[in-house]
Amino acid sequence: MTSRRPYHHGDLRAELLSRAEETLRERGAGALSLRELARDIGVSPAAPSRHFRTKQALLDALALTGFERLADVIAASQRDAGASFPERLDAAARAYVDFAMTNAALLDLMFSVKHSADAAEVLGGAVHRWSDLLLGVIAEGQREGEVRAGPMERVALPVFAALHGYAGLAVSGFLPPEAMTDGLTDVIASTLRGCAPDPAQG
Repeated sequence: MTSRRPYHHGDLRAELLSRAEETLRERGAGALSLRELARDIGVSPAAPSRHFRTKQALLDALALTGFERLADVIAASQRDAGASFPERLDAAARAYVDFAMTNAALLDLMFSVKHSADAAEVLGGAVHRWSDLLLGVIAEGQREGEVRAGPMERVALPVFAALHGYAGLAVSGFLPPEAMTDGLTDVIASTLRGCAPDPAQG
């Protein structure tokens, strides 16, 4: 008579997400399987369906936790940052790139996976939380006269593009070692020059 694996296993949802993130980091999203996760954790094959009915639901949940964690690290970076725009942007930029390099596979999933319609609203809120934090830094810089005037979408887009682009290059291993040493500092300096007020506007 064979023993039956347990249906419940403590905080199964959290454990599934944790093990799924390990698999994502080690083997990529294509290797994720609810059945394999159940086997790894030691629960019945049907147990994960109580929390994730499909693999897509699992991917959506992983993306959501990623955006929530990213927002937390951006917020934390601002608590110890200085009051000026350059100091606050520097802190946010380094927090973003550090998150990207530490969680490369997760970040790729967050921004590239085609999310389900059911998850779109929740994920949208999570995306807005972290991006709104960075937009808030830029908006405050505009109010203080440290950032050039203009529509927020035009001022902010180069900032987001520079940080995400640098993070992508760094994670891919494309950058040579000498560029990694001072590369982020140079990108931040270039971004700050792009954000600087236009003397003609003064």
